[in-house]
Amino acid sequence: MSKSNDKIAMFPSRMNIALLKGRLAGAKKGYELLKKKADALQLRFRKVVRDITEIKTKLGELMKQSYFSLVESEFVAGDIKNVILANAIESATTRVRQRRENVVGVGLITNETHIEQNNKDAVMTGLARGGQKVQETRNKFLEAVKCIVDLATLQTWFFTLDEALKLTNRRVNALEYVLIPRIENTIAYMLSELDEMEREDFYRLKKVQNKKTKDKKAAEEKMKASLDNAPAMDAKNMLTTNVDEDIIF
Repeated sequence: MSKSNDKIAMFPSRMNIALLKGRLAGAKKGYELLKKKADALQLRFRKVVRDITEIKTKLGELMKQSYFSLVESEFVAGDIKNVILANAIESATTRVRQRRENVVGVGLITNETHIEQNNKDAVMTGLARGGQKVQETRNKFLEAVKCIVDLATLQTWFFTLDEALKLTNRRVNALEYVLIPRIENTIAYMLSELDEMEREDFYRLKKVQNKKTKDKKAAEEKMKASLDNAPAMDAKNMLTTNVDEDIIF
């Protein structure tokens, strides 16, 4: 889990905060999408686990029935192994085809069983005696082969979904507990630093303004003091003080 002091080394600025907010929005969107993907993979994974359990139980029952049917057909028609080996054809009658399926971005390979029913050698086996029982045995083994192919498909899906689910969960956890908290811590750190810088600038401006006010006041007081200490001018009335001398013509 990310610590509270875990942050990205970036210079605190408004532009970097805007960039980090964009990254934070993208990270949260990616987290939501990956969370939905993980949930979808988890649902499919659980379904695959249930299907594997069911098909394994079914396969065990089918194999038991198939071998019991083989014993019954050998009891009715005799030993048919040599006849089957002698009539074995070069090309296989059971083929497996693959198709790709996409589940929330994860490619899953599906195996499909295709059985050719027009093989004369396989149909004619056991025709002389116990043919019906031999065909019943053949059909049971074919059904078992289909079940085995389906089980192989589910096992492949199991490992593929397990790896994809682990990778998606790691990404989800990385976003939830590392990247998103780190970006949020960085944004919070930058905001606190910018607020502190704004407070410092405001305090500095206030101190400068107070100093200017004090200097102005001091200058005014000094000027007033200088005016008070200056000598008073003689402002006598010229009409009362000045006496003109008599003029003799």
